[in-house]
Amino acid sequence: MATATASRLAVPISNIRNFSIIAHIDHGKSTLADKLLELTGTVQKREMKEQFLDNMDLERERGITIKLQAARMRYIMNNEPYCLNLIDTPGHVDFSYEVSRSLAACEGALLVVDASQGVEAQTLANVYLALENDLEIIPVLNKIDLPGAEPDRVAQEIEEIIGMDCSNAIRCSAKDTAKSPLRALIFDSYYDPYRGVIVYFRVVDGTIKKGEKICFMASGKEYVADEIGVLSPTQMQVSELYAGEVGYLSASIRSVADARVGDTITHASKKAECALPGYSEATPMVFCGLFPIDADQFEELREALEKLQLNDAALKFEPESSSAMGFGFRCGFLGLLHMEIVQERLEREYNLNLIITAPSVVYHVNLADGETIEMLTPKEYIGPIMELGQERRGEFKEMNFITENRASVVYELPLAEMVGDFFDQLKSRSKGYASMEYSLIGYRESNLVKLDIQINGDPVEALSTIVHRDKAYSVGRALTQKLKELIPRQMFRVPIQACIGAKVIASEALSAIRKDVLSKCYGGDISRKKKLLKKQAEGKKRMKAIGRVDVPQEAFMAVLKLEKESST
Repeated sequence: MATATASRLAVPISNIRNFSIIAHIDHGKSTLADKLLELTGTVQKREMKEQFLDNMDLERERGITIKLQAARMRYIMNNEPYCLNLIDTPGHVDFSYEVSRSLAACEGALLVVDASQGVEAQTLANVYLALENDLEIIPVLNKIDLPGAEPDRVAQEIEEIIGMDCSNAIRCSAKDTAKSPLRALIFDSYYDPYRGVIVYFRVVDGTIKKGEKICFMASGKEYVADEIGVLSPTQMQVSELYAGEVGYLSASIRSVADARVGDTITHASKKAECALPGYSEATPMVFCGLFPIDADQFEELREALEKLQLNDAALKFEPESSSAMGFGFRCGFLGLLHMEIVQERLEREYNLNLIITAPSVVYHVNLADGETIEMLTPKEYIGPIMELGQERRGEFKEMNFITENRASVVYELPLAEMVGDFFDQLKSRSKGYASMEYSLIGYRESNLVKLDIQINGDPVEALSTIVHRDKAYSVGRALTQKLKELIPRQMFRVPIQACIGAKVIASEALSAIRKDVLSKCYGGDISRKKKLLKKQAEGKKRMKAIGRVDVPQEAFMAVLKLEKESST
């Protein structure tokens, strides 16, 4: 914000900006100019009036700008003073001469387009005038708060019609909603052991002050805002936050369910009529089991997951039990990396020792989940990517060339084929140039079998997986070989078997660690040595009968590496 100090500071020539606002009539140009004057402190709030730069009575009556006006604004950014010279211009076609005069005095222009209407013909004409004057043009999508706003569509329209990159277009609303009932959107939160839940939010409408009683609209819970502030970047307390500002809030919130990401904050005494749209629910794509190694840590794991879910709305979980693993949780993640990060955070931040089972997807009886996947790739990698789709039981749907050198390839394939290294393979085969997106389309019938793993004769439920019958042997063979590498050798022989029902389809064995019982037998008759070896063999038989094999954590994730290793 500009201050009295700012106005006294000398502004270097390099920090002077002369700019204009290009917009069609009624696209919010004058409102935006008013907001700039107010935010820079050029005009105080008590002096502020709508269409401040429109001095003529006729301009105010008709709500249009007829004569160009100039306003000098001072602004401090990063402790440096800037001088912003705004030359306000008409938007109506009849006053294009006024526009051409103002643009000749500028180095840049804000191209303001109504996000609910799009590019108008007069806007296009003024843009061409700006380009003729070699101006730097910054696209601004205004009125994004309107119900009919379509900023994505309008941004694409600007790109197609004008040929301007709108990937970094400014999206805003110049309308002042500070007098409306409070509505603030929670976009993040975390749990502080001393202060409770700390909420990060953006004020969309109204104002919020320290000490006010607030209400979370989704949960209906009411609290007193003990502390509010801004992030700069550390937390700094303030007494009030206005519409458009971003800040944090502490209200001694102990229950993580009371203040979820995407909820709307309003005043308890003067509630808003409707909540903000919030965020769409994230759909988990990978599911696995999380079990504490120590059964006594089950409740600690539950609390940790609840706290972690507070600022990770994509994490889903529900209790489950396993005869082999005990009590734990079935968790849903957006992908494999998301799963690994959650596991790391649980172990590091909450001091938990966990076993995470091999990832899987949801099945309905004998039906395999399916999805549509679209892959974008340079044309020289179409062959390898189509080969990947076919390998993963994909059904080719269509291929379109977006540009001369870039194509879109669409496949339908089982979600189970996505759980492993599909994305890694896509990047590898395209040298990093291809990208993908996918969506669920429902369930498809498929010839699936349950592949069980037995270690030393005991089934390990956590290693069981559902695979296509055609791949059962190769997966079972690869999995038993991988487990042989990962499981430490014992004092007895340990068979590792992959089974479909009672049928063993693949088998490996860990050889026993042999103790040298003859090391102290320095001579004598051969019968003495045979007696020692026989005694050792009898001991190993007893050990095998009651022997227990500890399976390391890496073994539960071995199934992830099977396809990657088999394809290299």
